[in-house]
Amino acid sequence: MMRNPRLSMLVFAMIMLLSASALAADPAGTWTWKLTTQNGREIESTLVLKLDGEKLTGTLSRGGGQRTTDIANGSFKDDEVSFEVTAERGGTKRTTKYKGKVEGDTIKGTQQGSRPDGGEGRTRDWEAKRASQ
Repeated sequence: MMRNPRLSMLVFAMIMLLSASALAADPAGTWTWKLTTQNGREIESTLVLKLDGEKLTGTLSRGGGQRTTDIANGSFKDDEVSFEVTAERGGTKRTTKYKGKVEGDTIKGTQQGSRPDGGEGRTRDWEAKRASQ
């Protein structure tokens, strides 16, 4: 039993700091989720994220890896991820913006697409789960 109150407080503070850093969210890794389209088709997505400070980089694959795209403008701050993916289909580029909060092995947030005319498209909820390592 410690008899020095200052030493006890110091030990307690160190334990709290170590616990807080151990619980900090980490977006790095592989994440998966499924999206159901308006016509009922299910599309599986795989997101691979890498973190360097607050900069987030990585790739997003859809349809079993048939289409892989680099993410852009990725950031991670205060447990929040944010990034964009631009894909081209039929000569038209569309950008989808993703935002979400990392909580353990889940990212919950929204994705907002763009319309062919450049305007903002539909916003959907998305929830990704960390893939088993």
